[in-house]
Amino acid sequence: MHPPHLVALDIDGTLLTHEGELRPAVHDAVAATAAAGHQIVIATGRSVLGTLPVLARLGIERGYAVCSNGAVTIDLDPALPSGYEVIEAVTFDPGPALTLLHDAWPDAVVAVEDLGVGFKVSAPFPDPLEGVVTIVPWEELLADPVTRVTFRSPTGTSDDFVELTHRIGLHGVNYAVGFSAWLDINPEGVSKGSALELIRRRLSIQPMHTVAIGDQRNDLEMLRWAARGVAMGNAPEEVREVADEVTASVYDDGAPAVLLTLPGVARGSEVASC
Repeated sequence: MHPPHLVALDIDGTLLTHEGELRPAVHDAVAATAAAGHQIVIATGRSVLGTLPVLARLGIERGYAVCSNGAVTIDLDPALPSGYEVIEAVTFDPGPALTLLHDAWPDAVVAVEDLGVGFKVSAPFPDPLEGVVTIVPWEELLADPVTRVTFRSPTGTSDDFVELTHRIGLHGVNYAVGFSAWLDINPEGVSKGSALELIRRRLSIQPMHTVAIGDQRNDLEMLRWAARGVAMGNAPEEVREVADEVTASVYDDGAPAVLLTLPGVARGSEVASC
């Protein structure tokens, strides 16, 4: 009998294409991995409200999920009215970071997460956000501790924001630049990796039996944490460099290719033929 593994999976660019497609091979491989007794843990930068629909599409009703880049961890329970409960939410004072970011990029918009509700934003946000989105004065963005701050520009690039973080010198927080000009800021020391380590201990899974698959800079700590850290083929070079291995891109079913190598996962079935 094989030991259970903790399998941490990013969503966007890993399980879902950048257009939001969940390919059949991904759905089936995730189901086969769970059926083999492994613990699937979705680890994403999405909020809880943005994560739940993806969990439903994957057929995951129980277990744990890491949201907001590690700041929020939920325990899934279909018996609860919401289908989950928050077991950890780490907050920080957004004031120092927002002060540095204020006027740092001409058309940038700031959003702070309102856990379980939605987001408060400084202006209309250029991308869809989950839940209730409320435009508030700048001072209100700084008023309360938050789990995450998002800084977004519709005209910049990810390289622009990497340069920006070096120029303004963000300190006392954990941050990651996304696929586009999207900067997520979390409490210092908080990452997908730190949250996954707490879950690993809860589940009493050995460190050697941890696997993580991701594609972006917010996955760096997670890939370093896992005994087997796998970067998607569509990941930036700096992400591929820290990984133990690189799989195919999200458009070529890179995640299923990894999942099908885990002990006990069905092979030669419909899953493997997708």
